[in-house]
Amino acid sequence: MPLETLLSEISACRACAPYLPHTPRPVTRVSAATRLLIAGQAPGRIVHETGLPFNDPSGVRLRQWMGIDRETFYGRPEIGVAAMAFCFPGTNPKGGDYPPPPRCATLWRSQLLAALPNVELTLLVGGYAQDWALAGRTGKTMTETVARWREFGPNVLPLPHPSWRNTAWLKRNPWFEAEVTPYLRERVADILRS
Repeated sequence: MPLETLLSEISACRACAPYLPHTPRPVTRVSAATRLLIAGQAPGRIVHETGLPFNDPSGVRLRQWMGIDRETFYGRPEIGVAAMAFCFPGTNPKGGDYPPPPRCATLWRSQLLAALPNVELTLLVGGYAQDWALAGRTGKTMTETVARWREFGPNVLPLPHPSWRNTAWLKRNPWFEAEVTPYLRERVADILRS
C-alpha cells in the first residue's frame, strides 16, 4: 500500500474507540524521506490535544539527547515519529498514562514499517517499543536493554523514555548520558548531514 494511502487510513482509524475515554486522534509524523524513526510508547495528553508528536516536556528532553532544536525536529523530513500506539491511551488514576494498546501495533506497525524503506536508525523509546521491535532479545528490564545498546546497532538504538518520571533513572544511570547520548547525537548529525 502506498505510504500516503496508509497514513490516510491510520488517520481515520477508530478501532480503539470503544476502549478509549476520548475520541481517537491518531498521531504520526512520517514521510517517504524518513531516515530516522522515533518509536515511542503512545502520544501523551498534550500530543493528543495538539496533534504534534513529542510536543511536551518529554520532547524537550528527547531533542536534547538528540542534539537538535525544535525547528530541526519538526522541520526535517528525515525525522519521523510513529509510536507503538497512535492514540493517547488515557491517564491512569495512579499517575502516568496507560500502556499502549497492542491492537494498534497489530493493525498498523508492520505495514507502516514496510512503507518506510529509507529508515537507517530507529530509536526505541521505552520498554514497550523495545519489547515489540526486539522480541526475545531484550533484557529482563528496560535498563538492561538500554545498557546493551551496542548489541542492537547500527540500525536500532534503545532509549529510556525521556519523561520527567525517569529523572531519577538518569541520575542512577549516568553511563546513559556519558555513553549513549554522544553516540545518538553523532548518528543524528550524520543522518541530517547526508
